[in-house]
Amino acid sequence: MSSTTTQPVEGDLASQVIGGLPAWGVPYATDLLKTLTSTNAPFPCTFAVSAAKKSGLRFGFIDDEHDQRSWQALPGIIRSYLETYQSISRETSLIVLFRPGREEVCKVGDYYQKFWDVLQFLHEHDPEAWPPEIPRDTDDSHWEFSFSGTPIFVVCNTPAHAARKSRSNSCFMITFQPRWVFEELDPDTPRGWSARRVIRNRLRAFDGGEPSPELGNYGDPENREWRQYFLFDENEAKPPACPFRHT
Repeated sequence: MSSTTTQPVEGDLASQVIGGLPAWGVPYATDLLKTLTSTNAPFPCTFAVSAAKKSGLRFGFIDDEHDQRSWQALPGIIRSYLETYQSISRETSLIVLFRPGREEVCKVGDYYQKFWDVLQFLHEHDPEAWPPEIPRDTDDSHWEFSFSGTPIFVVCNTPAHAARKSRSNSCFMITFQPRWVFEELDPDTPRGWSARRVIRNRLRAFDGGEPSPELGNYGDPENREWRQYFLFDENEAKPPACPFRHT
């Protein structure tokens, strides 16, 4: 087990951690915060930027991205976050960083499988029933991953992403955003429409290309939320079917 730092860290990171702050995680988390708050290369998601500046993010750390025994800590981290997130801010997310393997080098496709393995693991270790208002069929436009009775939008970043810089990170990373944070951002509202326009323009500048065609609006008949969770480097690359299986 990694040692835990007891010294103050940049940006008061320690106060934003759920489940303990391992020494290995400090540089990964601080680098991420620098990316989110950079003025030279503004990060596309303005809500993530605001959350980083206002200490609205929460961080969890998993000691081995490959060993599912270390994933046992993840359900507890998420449950702890879900107990308090509404008291933090509308601009909040839980970011879970996984300690990289020391030798194995993964490709984007490898991380795609690992990401869905993690969500399947969480589903199989979920202590609560699936929310009755959320369909169980991933091909339904109102499907959303859920845990502990809460619908959650999920985003994956990996070290293997190169062209799509907005989905790149120095270690395997999964962000969990409760559907609640989007309640005031419907696309048919002025604030929601404006936010989407700004984010897409910033995506073009940050990634140096057009945003993924998989990015859509929750509930739109043509949209499938699961496709947005993990975006490949190329816009043309599309997974054939969702690996998630409801049990």
